[in-house]
Amino acid sequence: MANKNLAVNMQNIVIRFPGVLANDRVNFTLEKGEIHALLGENGAGKSTLMNALAGLLRPYSGTIEIDGQPVTFGSPKDAIAAGIGMVHQHFMLVPTQTVTENILLGLPSPRFRLNLKKYDEEVRQLADQFGLHVDPTAKIWQLSVGEQQRVEILKTLYRGANILIMDEPTAVLAPQEIDELMQTLRSMTAQGKSIIFISHKLHEVEAIADRVTVLRKGCVTAEGVSAQGKTRKELAELMVGRSIIFSAQREAQEPGDVVLSVQGVTAENNKGIRALNDVSLEVRAGEILGIAGVSGNGQSELAEVITGLRPCSGTITINGEVVSNRPPITAIKQGVAHIPEDRNRVGSAPNMSITENTIMKDFRDAPVGNGWQIDFTHARERADGLRAEYDIAAPTVDVMAKKLSGGNLQKVILAREITSRPQCIIAVQPTRGLDVGAIESIQALLLAQRAAGTAVLLVSEELEEVMALSDRIAVIYEGEIMGMVDSDSATVEQIGLMMTGERS
Repeated sequence: MANKNLAVNMQNIVIRFPGVLANDRVNFTLEKGEIHALLGENGAGKSTLMNALAGLLRPYSGTIEIDGQPVTFGSPKDAIAAGIGMVHQHFMLVPTQTVTENILLGLPSPRFRLNLKKYDEEVRQLADQFGLHVDPTAKIWQLSVGEQQRVEILKTLYRGANILIMDEPTAVLAPQEIDELMQTLRSMTAQGKSIIFISHKLHEVEAIADRVTVLRKGCVTAEGVSAQGKTRKELAELMVGRSIIFSAQREAQEPGDVVLSVQGVTAENNKGIRALNDVSLEVRAGEILGIAGVSGNGQSELAEVITGLRPCSGTITINGEVVSNRPPITAIKQGVAHIPEDRNRVGSAPNMSITENTIMKDFRDAPVGNGWQIDFTHARERADGLRAEYDIAAPTVDVMAKKLSGGNLQKVILAREITSRPQCIIAVQPTRGLDVGAIESIQALLLAQRAAGTAVLLVSEELEEVMALSDRIAVIYEGEIMGMVDSDSATVEQIGLMMTGERS
């Protein structure tokens, strides 16, 4: 008999892809007015299961009930009509259109005449209501990653969804923004909405979730347990099948000579507005310098001017050689490795294989490059070695990058960058959106590079990560460095004040 107290009741869901059993007889229930966390490693089948609920995939077998009624979704339109909205981890926005235009896309009205000012005001009011502040008239390409996430959430709210699927909604938000989102979610459930919260951050699950379901390799390892009934350690072990070390172990060591020098650098963002203002900093060999700050305060632009992706005034040198306002190949030849913020569009070529992605930096040089030709036999053998060394979960190195989970794609990027034996690593949000197992692996790789004498500039909005990995921390606010502190003596309160504009 159907349970009308359940907003969602999914039973024995099986979803297969060629060579992969993504969901193996999965059960999942969502009670009305609750926040139910769905946990699991990258590639565990969480998003696949939710894509079936959102009408993007049709299960091979199993049943779905919404508010006690059996449903079969042929498209996302059917799911939206049933009151289901999904906020995707990878944004589904049109970059050249405004925030309001993206929110209105696909709606039956307006059809012929568009009073954009009227709808801009509606979006502004909705944004204010839920604390998701964003300019309705701004084009998507002009927005930070965090602002684009807010647009995705607003799209769902504008359509009046009663069941919200939040796929890693905090992965791109700063700590203050996460607190606001948590308040928003609680407010929404108080009004009768039901929320599925997909996350890798166990402390967030403890703070926000009423119940938890854990997936591992497509199977349920814990179904609908109380979020207060499990410790972070127990949940992590259910996710990855082994014990997890939550705190990175940074050994004391003396830094060497200055590798990266940034002096008096000023640059504009994509809107033509000053994003960096007279920034100066140095990173030494065998040192990790962390950059802390709220999203959109110049962190992305700082990484781009160092790696040759954005023009600037001022001077940037690697081991004394000028790399500012030079093509990216100049920085590469000086030993700069770049782990970019956007692993899908900047860090990799989605439609190319793992092999092709691993040779992007050295395809010109022997033994991979041979004149105008590439030795793909050697390239494939090397990629296969990297797949084993970095534990990249893929059946072969011929798999396209876009078919990899976020954690495995990040490992491909790290394998490519670290194999180049860099003098300096620019790591921007290296663990964003990854599960606890992948985070542990990537943090260990960065610390190993530090131990090997590499200079590391770590840009992260995870303050806990910055404080754990960094030797020194620079805080950036509105494109200016507010202060530089030693991580061993710094406090969260001290850094937090600088993140809001108070100089040290």
